[in-house]
Amino acid sequence: MTVPTLMIQGATSDAGKSLLATALCRWLKRQGIQVAPFKPQNMALNSAVTSEGGEIGRAQAVQAQACQLTPHTDMNPVLLKPNSDIGAQVIIQGRAVDTMDASAYHDYKRIARAAVFESYYRLATQYDVIIVEGAGSPAEINLRHNDIANMGFAEAVDCQVILIADIERGGVFAHLVGTLALLSDSERARVAGFVINRFRGDINLLTAGLEWLEQQTGKPVLGVLPYLHGLHLEAEDAIPANTISTTTTDNTLRIIVPVLPRISNHTDFDPLRLHPQVDLKFIAPGEAIPAADLIILPGSKSVRADLDWLRQQGWEKAILQHLRYGGKLIGICGGFQMLGTSIHDPHGIEGDPGSLEGLGLLSMETTLAAEKQLRNVTGSLAIEASSVSGYEIHVGITQGPALARPAIHLDTHHDGAISHDNQIMGTYLHGLFDNADACTTLLRWAGLDAVQHHDYFSLRDAAIDRLADTVEQHLDTRQLQSLLSIDKLPAC
Repeated sequence: MTVPTLMIQGATSDAGKSLLATALCRWLKRQGIQVAPFKPQNMALNSAVTSEGGEIGRAQAVQAQACQLTPHTDMNPVLLKPNSDIGAQVIIQGRAVDTMDASAYHDYKRIARAAVFESYYRLATQYDVIIVEGAGSPAEINLRHNDIANMGFAEAVDCQVILIADIERGGVFAHLVGTLALLSDSERARVAGFVINRFRGDINLLTAGLEWLEQQTGKPVLGVLPYLHGLHLEAEDAIPANTISTTTTDNTLRIIVPVLPRISNHTDFDPLRLHPQVDLKFIAPGEAIPAADLIILPGSKSVRADLDWLRQQGWEKAILQHLRYGGKLIGICGGFQMLGTSIHDPHGIEGDPGSLEGLGLLSMETTLAAEKQLRNVTGSLAIEASSVSGYEIHVGITQGPALARPAIHLDTHHDGAISHDNQIMGTYLHGLFDNADACTTLLRWAGLDAVQHHDYFSLRDAAIDRLADTVEQHLDTRQLQSLLSIDKLPAC
């Protein structure tokens, strides 16, 4: 190990790895330490575009913000984006190389592994500390061979590991002890301690269990993180459970987002679900689309398959009825492509080659191409010239008369389309609602009166600070400093 490195692994998926890694990044940055995040391998459909035009997992972009760094592809050298139940697009150091099933990726692992260590050692020459996030659980013994996501990486760089478990799920002691039992002797030895996440209630009632855990395993409990009510941290992949707004005021905009099987970048909607005047609901399979002011069709990793599935749900009829009653509709990225007359995939980029009829709401058609468009962009909305910023991640080239009425005037090109009746808008821009001015304008366009200013960027940074405060209050920071040899590190 060339630089102090600490890896966060989880006893289960969604145990709090991203949360703890983000918290430690900001906590270390507060101490004047040059720290960088790293995740060797990520499987997620929420991604971000880096300054050099590459693609990484969304969680690592948030962790870069916690470190007050610009996201870089070295922070997540392997990103897997599932586009079917058995296949995923493989992205290496920010660039898509191919779509593979599990067997093909297993054979490709040697190349992926080389990219992982190349990126890690490059970061190690630039920063004082690296905080690494694992993936899933290290106890998945079927994935142990040639592992680069958890203990395989930790063993290779010889770093210590914190194991985190979620008490909210139940069986927290079984999760921790069982995980340890499935590790090899050398892997078990590098587990430096435990963190228990999402605890509610009287900590005194947990003390006996913590003492038993330490005696049973010989490992210290570094702390117990409380359940943080109202905390917002962009999700790595799964749609958060607390997605339904409880807003009930008269001046409330009702927004519906259908959840597609391969929905991507659903973090686009975080500024809306946190807005005090918005009642946003994700509509799950089998649910009817209720009355709303605005429907948003989200991004998709498999646009034709998801559009076909949307029709099977009966949602196309519901969308058309929504428009007949005067409702507004926005399509983002894959959702934008669905609004056109047809979607062509002649090279089988997202499945079998072929074409599919679109919703026919905008006069345009999309052809999927091998070259993925990746860029951060700024500009202004066409409807009120409000400032907007975001990022593009798509493989579609869209053409047609509808584009003569663009939705957004970007600094380098025009984007998207607005229907002549002003009811329908489409765009390739992710992060559409992040900018407060753009969000206000779009909510007003959708029918909300007297829109309150809502600064999502400040809200996100305040949540990261709250996590760092929680580390200070609830974890053994002296042990953390010892694990990272912080007393030996230079301050900036």
